[in-house]
Formats: sequence, C-alpha cells, structure tokens
Amino acid sequence: MSDLSPERLAELRQTFDAIDAGGDGFISQAELVRHFPGLPGEALGSLEQNADADGDGRISFEEFVRLVG
Repeated sequence: MSDLSPERLAELRQTFDAIDAGGDGFISQAELVRHFPGLPGEALGSLEQNADADGDGRISFEEFVRLVG
C-alpha cells in the first residue's frame, strides 16, 4: 500500500466504506451482492477468491487495496 498516494488511499477508503455497509471493517459476500446486484455469481466468486488472501470469507481494506489499488 505504501506505493499509493495518500489521495488514492483516501479514495479507496471511501469506496471500501461505501461497500462495507455494516461498518465492521470488512466486505462480506452479502455486501458485495447488495452493492453490485447485477454481478453474476461466477464473477462474484472469482472476485472473492482473488481478493480474500487470508481465506476468512471477508475482504479487508488491505485486501481490497491489493485488488483494486
């Protein structure tokens, strides 16, 4: 994350927080579905698999930044 500008990190944080409706610091599958209702199931699964580096079933901010940063 250190190679991103403070502005880019702030932008990503704002996007992450908008998806993290529960405000728990993680994006769940349910939040992804709510935020991207037209996303096909296979695309959702691929997104989760690629983003969830630690395999806990949730996407942390750090994982989100690695995915879209």
